[in-house]
Amino acid sequence: MDSKNPNQILNSVFGYDSFRGNQEEIIQHIIDGQDALVLMPTGGGKSICYQIPAIARQGIAIIISPLIALMQDQVQSLKQLGVKAEFLNSSLNASESYNVKSALRNQELDLIYVAPERLLLDSFLDTISSIPISLFAIDEAHCVSQWGHDFRKEYLKLSILHQRFPDVPRIALTATADVPTQNEIRRQLGLEDAKQFLSSFDRPNINYQVLLKNNPKKQLLDFIKTEHEKDSGIVYCLSRKKVEQTADWLCDNGYNALPYHAGLSSKVREKNQSRFINEESIIIVATIAFGMGIDKPDVRFVAHLNIPKSIEAYYQETGRAGRDSLPSSAFMVYGFGDIATLRSMIDSSTSNNERKRIEHQKLTTLLGFAESTSCRRKILLNYFGEETVEKCNNCDTCLSPVETWDGTIAAQQALSAAYRTGQRFGAGYLSDVLVGSDIDRIKQFGHNTIPTYGIGKEVGKTQWTSVFRQLVAAGYLEVDIEGFGSLKLNEKSKEILIEKKEIHFRKDKRKNKKSRNYSAKKSSFNYDEATFEKLREKRMQLAKAQNVPPYIIFHDKTLQEMAEVKPQNIEEFSKITGVGQSKLEKYGRDFLEMLSEQS
Repeated sequence: MDSKNPNQILNSVFGYDSFRGNQEEIIQHIIDGQDALVLMPTGGGKSICYQIPAIARQGIAIIISPLIALMQDQVQSLKQLGVKAEFLNSSLNASESYNVKSALRNQELDLIYVAPERLLLDSFLDTISSIPISLFAIDEAHCVSQWGHDFRKEYLKLSILHQRFPDVPRIALTATADVPTQNEIRRQLGLEDAKQFLSSFDRPNINYQVLLKNNPKKQLLDFIKTEHEKDSGIVYCLSRKKVEQTADWLCDNGYNALPYHAGLSSKVREKNQSRFINEESIIIVATIAFGMGIDKPDVRFVAHLNIPKSIEAYYQETGRAGRDSLPSSAFMVYGFGDIATLRSMIDSSTSNNERKRIEHQKLTTLLGFAESTSCRRKILLNYFGEETVEKCNNCDTCLSPVETWDGTIAAQQALSAAYRTGQRFGAGYLSDVLVGSDIDRIKQFGHNTIPTYGIGKEVGKTQWTSVFRQLVAAGYLEVDIEGFGSLKLNEKSKEILIEKKEIHFRKDKRKNKKSRNYSAKKSSFNYDEATFEKLREKRMQLAKAQNVPPYIIFHDKTLQEMAEVKPQNIEEFSKITGVGQSKLEKYGRDFLEMLSEQS
């Protein structure tokens, strides 16, 4: 085994002085030849947990990744650091593929990235059986879960690694796994005896905001204008049509917005994704087809114009913001229609009843998050089994506490109205009944004579609509899709109608709250803005010359430190965070020359 020291590699190759969290313990565990299951948030530094052991141990590390984009990005970054890395996938032509295979057979690599489909080929397994392997890293390990949002059936076959290479350490990594998924990863990958390393799922740099829909495009525009005027971001929509409408709307309002969905040609998708990765101040408007494998660290916001299907999906998608740990935002608007649409999609899918039940349960949990009056970060962390009692003071419910009201009687009246009208009507009609609206339809059905007619005049129709939405979100009412959105009682309804359970509702705020002073918290560095912009220009110039994304050269955080410290020589430049030996040699003179011009 090579005696290379992990701390030495961290400093000389990656340019960092110290490890974060439990990185060092994980790395030493793998270097010692042990198996591990690592749960660490997006942007928490998972990849370094296998990259350093790959450099330190003898042999070649095999990295199993489900995404071509992620492989390409990782390999580009490693090559910039002077690490001998390659990927083997369908994006390579015959000549390129031959060269990579030759480098693998000749043991000229530190790491090679492959998809699970490639790994499982007999020819590939035979090849790696004839050379020393330092470790296997199974990235995005949650793909093994059949109940998850990114299931890949090939992951179920990866237990072959333990059977065929029993002495090679394996490390499985994921950022999105609740407790049942963690157990499934262990079972499916044969990692029952592996040590589990659980990092905090907290992303303290992300501000969470959730608003009730009220002209969502305008809400999005106001959010971007007040908090992220010149930033890169991702906007998620549920349908292709809405993607294109929203992208056009943002372009009409002066932003560089590009659509991305499966209905576009592969050429257009690749072009738009490439612009997002390689340029700055680009906004991608997309369905959930976009984002997996995107390692762009300076995405400053992720916005949802429709509620996702689960906490896992929401956490993973919002985790694409602020991977460089600088302040970023997760913004979402939602409405009653989202609930009905998603539940309809679940019910009309070809999944079995057990899968549908789990998906409904996950959706209900996310709706509870959206409707919550307590700290949003606490809800997210608790979902992943991480208990916390402190408020985060970086989400909307902490920064602007939600007003609530005792809705116990109102809930009883709402459920009674649904029951007495035959459970055949939606929230709008039931609200009209409760406020005693004088409309022909109510008279036609004779609902102006039932006990609940007019019983809730003092609440008002708008608030009644909110009551029904919150009851649905909490699982006390169900939306009957076949009944065109009619609301039906369920077993849980008894808790309110019979057991008289106390319930509180949040008061809806239809307008955006005044934005916090986001720009004041842009960075912990007290840097000169003009110098930072000049450094970005130099970075872009170097990136274009090599046809790589700007962040591959240096992250924004590194440039901000440069703009504050303003190093004057190679020795001072080498002490900037993120400047390893390879990048010092490649870029030190260029950036020092630019900095001297600013002095």
